[in-house]
Amino acid sequence: MAPKINSDLAALRNYVLADTGAQSQAESTVRLVITHSNLRASFMDIRLDMHMTVDALKRKLCFHCGTAPSAQTLQLKDEAGRLRACLDDDSRMLGYYSPRDGFTLHIIDSDPTSMSANGWLEDVSKVEKYEMSEEAYAARDNTYRKYKEGRLAADPTWTLQKEMASRKSAAAGQQPPADPVPPKPPADDDHQAAEAEAVVVGSRCEVEGGKRGVVRYVGRVEGLPLGYWIGVQYDEPVGKNDGSMKGRQYFECGAAYGGFVRPALVRTGDYPPFDEDFNFDSGDEL
Repeated sequence: MAPKINSDLAALRNYVLADTGAQSQAESTVRLVITHSNLRASFMDIRLDMHMTVDALKRKLCFHCGTAPSAQTLQLKDEAGRLRACLDDDSRMLGYYSPRDGFTLHIIDSDPTSMSANGWLEDVSKVEKYEMSEEAYAARDNTYRKYKEGRLAADPTWTLQKEMASRKSAAAGQQPPADPVPPKPPADDDHQAAEAEAVVVGSRCEVEGGKRGVVRYVGRVEGLPLGYWIGVQYDEPVGKNDGSMKGRQYFECGAAYGGFVRPALVRTGDYPPFDEDFNFDSGDEL
């Protein structure tokens, strides 16, 4: 019974061996797959001249797999993996063994000291790697660590991303982008007290972003940043809470109908409820 060939490998082989017309092939040339007894990798679509002797073939294969010609035993197999011939006569030409495109030429390495034995050509874990001690690395001057320490000493906000953006701008002849200034949180308990004075509980209002409702609370809110807040009962369920914050109830409303916003974001006046659906923006609501 013929061994079953892996369908994926067969599909890959058919794809590789497909005649695309991109390269012309001489009549005396054959395309073979080269495999090796010590290597997991295979060499696909190697073009070989059928007029070359087996000895010349072995010397050519030595450059692909590292096995000395004298240590090579060559087996020719068909697409199904069946053994068709052993190339045991170095003086005969490759064509004598009737290879066809897609056949496999398998190399058996009989040298126990071969450089390909035991995975030495493929397993990188067997290669001894150079490791530098922490003390030796710290003693070096031209390292990224020393460069980073120097940049941070000159600019505590330095980052590699800022450095790359600055270099990119310099290469393009542009000014480097200015550092964004993060907004400072309010540092006093009377933040926006003046704006809060103008807001009256019970007033109709509109919050920045287009949401409308009724002012239900004016004052400080425990658990939120310092300063004054406006508690709003919205006309629609577009809020973040039910009028409570951190377990304390500041006003009564349904779930998702309440929210706390800064006084500067609230305008009071004649703001009737919307008759139609509106795409609200959540803004800076808490």
